[in-house]
Amino acid sequence: MPVLPGAEPYRHEGGEVGVLLCHGFTGSPQSLRPWAEYLAGHGLTVSLPLLPGHGTRWEDMQVTGWPDWYAEVDRELRALRERCARVFVAGLSMGGALALRLAARHGDAVEGVVVVNPANKVHGLAAHALPVVRHLVPATKGIASDIAKPNSAELGYDRVPLHAAHSLRNFFRLVDSELPQVTQPLLLLRSPQDHVVPPADSARVLSRVSSTDVTEILLEQSYHVATLDHDADRIFAESLAFIGRLAPSFGKEGTAAGG
Repeated sequence: MPVLPGAEPYRHEGGEVGVLLCHGFTGSPQSLRPWAEYLAGHGLTVSLPLLPGHGTRWEDMQVTGWPDWYAEVDRELRALRERCARVFVAGLSMGGALALRLAARHGDAVEGVVVVNPANKVHGLAAHALPVVRHLVPATKGIASDIAKPNSAELGYDRVPLHAAHSLRNFFRLVDSELPQVTQPLLLLRSPQDHVVPPADSARVLSRVSSTDVTEILLEQSYHVATLDHDADRIFAESLAFIGRLAPSFGKEGTAAGG
């Protein structure tokens, strides 16, 4: 299936500091594209891959699961490490969980982590029914475009494929068990008014990681897809400042590389 217009992956060759951005469940790189372009514009090398089963039609997700999604970002991280001296990982929602697992698994190869409304659990009674219901019903209503800003929309599926949702539930359990292995500096930005991921998920992440350099920022004007919402500029600026604090030479390197 062809990739939906706007859902294409994005890559930019910049300086010696790289950032891997991970999009969310049933979403696409479109939700993080402005963030990626902002970081690229400041001289960073940026990778924003399209996760398998995403960016086409929801039926394509039915045959994918978390090992496929994680393998894609793991490959991208390894590729960034080959050409960058320092690499940061970042993500929105499920992408935040992917970023946290990369940090847990790769250790010193990851310089720092930025997560926006990170997801940690599939909530509600429906979660317990997933193992059975997914064999009876292919999909349920979508979760895309939880955005407060008028005329701003997320390019994501209007249905949630339940086989993939079941895999996501298993992935969250795995990541939760690995959170104590996350020791890198962490910037967590979250929306108090989030209709997809509850505050408990961010609280759980903050309570489980072993990071000592932790910053939490509230995005008061935004809903779940905050990277396309009223607080988008703040996310971009705060993440750049975070990277600049930990890798202060990136601007000079990016300028030298023409990025």
